[in-house]
Amino acid sequence: MIEYINAGHLADITDLFNASGELDRYLEGGIAQATYNDRIWGVPVESIAVAAVWYNKELFIDFDLSVPTTIGELERVCDTLTANGIIPFALANSTMWTGSMYYMYLATRFGGLEPFRTAVTGEGSFEHPSFEFAGEKIQQWVNKSYFAPGFNGNDEDSGQSRQLLYAEMAAMHVMGNWFIGQMVSEDEDFMDRIGVFPFPAYENSDADPNIAIGTAGDNFYHVSSTSPSIEGAFNLIMRLLDPQAVDERIAAGAIPPLKGIEPDIPLAREALGIMQRAPEVQLWYDQFLPPEVAQVHLNTSQALFGLSMSPQDANRAMQEAIEAYRGR
Repeated sequence: MIEYINAGHLADITDLFNASGELDRYLEGGIAQATYNDRIWGVPVESIAVAAVWYNKELFIDFDLSVPTTIGELERVCDTLTANGIIPFALANSTMWTGSMYYMYLATRFGGLEPFRTAVTGEGSFEHPSFEFAGEKIQQWVNKSYFAPGFNGNDEDSGQSRQLLYAEMAAMHVMGNWFIGQMVSEDEDFMDRIGVFPFPAYENSDADPNIAIGTAGDNFYHVSSTSPSIEGAFNLIMRLLDPQAVDERIAAGAIPPLKGIEPDIPLAREALGIMQRAPEVQLWYDQFLPPEVAQVHLNTSQALFGLSMSPQDANRAMQEAIEAYRGR
């Protein structure tokens, strides 16, 4: 979106949105994702997508575990699980984006959104303590066996992570809320055992712990700056989430990015609550970054999990990649 804005391809719809009376219907995180330089350039339309921690409630009861609210508490939960032969996290990371969720949340819980934003723009750097913290914490967790043997070669797309959950070999899963639909189609009864909580806060940080990773709208709709009727195109987009459309989307299992939505599935309502409480939403790094830099992020993230690259080397590689992109 930002590249299209800077190239002059998108219409500024701030005034139209403000005049429409519709702005207050939308989740704040969604409007924040569609905002650049204090102006609104898009409308969040499709279902929300938010990464969260899904957990087996029965295993937590069996081992007298409480839902963690801090990273320290999460690590104590993981230590108890490993001591009892349960894998804490059902990560399958051959696709790389799965491990990236852990990395993004750890960096964001340490420093908030600003370190990533400034690293991308050049005002800051990927050699920032937030990213070093994320890499070091990941490698600590690998060394403490918080993930299944061979996890870096296991395939998310074929469901290898979920099979660990269904077999109750693993207790938690950091994943987007599309996991609900996967359970519905694969093992609907298992949903009764699953709960969800936001990725915990870091005790030694004042970063907002309600910041979410994901998309508050999944797809954003924009108006071309050369449209013969920018207002007409905007009004058409508004119709995509009129009351009838909202009802039909909810019936189809979607979670529109609006306030006051009540999905039928309890887990979906909880996931929506995580998004509704988010003051801002960090878009997935591999979608926010230019493609060539995004691939470096995915590669270095997987290398961190594989213990084949130090956090310092990973951050240096990211910094070199973004500098090369900006210097084109």
